[in-house]
Amino acid sequence: MKKWGLFIFMLFVLTGCRTSPFDGHSVIDWVDFIKWDDIEYNGIYSGVLANEEYIGEKLGTVKYKVADNVTNPNYKIRNGDAAFHDKGTEIFTIKGHTNLIAVKDAYQINGYKVYHSHESENQWYFKDLDTDKVIEVEIYQPYSSEGNKLLSSYTNQDELNRLIQLLQDSEKSPNFQPNLAKGDPDFYQIVMYTNEPVAYKFDVQFDGTSFFWYPWDTAIISNDIQSFLKEK
Repeated sequence: MKKWGLFIFMLFVLTGCRTSPFDGHSVIDWVDFIKWDDIEYNGIYSGVLANEEYIGEKLGTVKYKVADNVTNPNYKIRNGDAAFHDKGTEIFTIKGHTNLIAVKDAYQINGYKVYHSHESENQWYFKDLDTDKVIEVEIYQPYSSEGNKLLSSYTNQDELNRLIQLLQDSEKSPNFQPNLAKGDPDFYQIVMYTNEPVAYKFDVQFDGTSFFWYPWDTAIISNDIQSFLKEK
């Protein structure tokens, strides 16, 4: 799957079903979830586990993977069901946070995918970030031959402030369309660490002319951010 297509999928994936008029079968587009102890947990796309030290005790394992196996739109999700994780995948608590669980995932930064309870609000948007608490920023290049390739890390307060200011000063442009004439945009991921178990993760793209991201609506970032998006 092309990078751009994958990004669009991550932004707009929704639970639903559609019925083909030709074969009568339902195809269900599952949101990334795990149900455990009568609680539904949804995957956090704008956050990653900050450190493996936050992983707590093992809760159990996934009992059933519904994607590719369930075609009945009336199927009732059961405890132990997961959208995309195979049977036997281990599920862990997050220390001190009963609304969070995690599973190992080699494709994720820091090796785990984190889920939050359906009853709790997803708070990992840029508008929710207390920028005064950011202690480190890492820049990754995802989808590379090396997986999530770490390009650089910043802990100097002046550098952190300058990077955060560039993001804060980005200009909303909801009608912006990236130039795909030369292929998919370059992708970067900015991970901002506080003293919480979930670090904030933001996708930044470059189409050869403009740097853009999605703090909520599409926004254009000054080209000055390029100085941060390089290997040190």
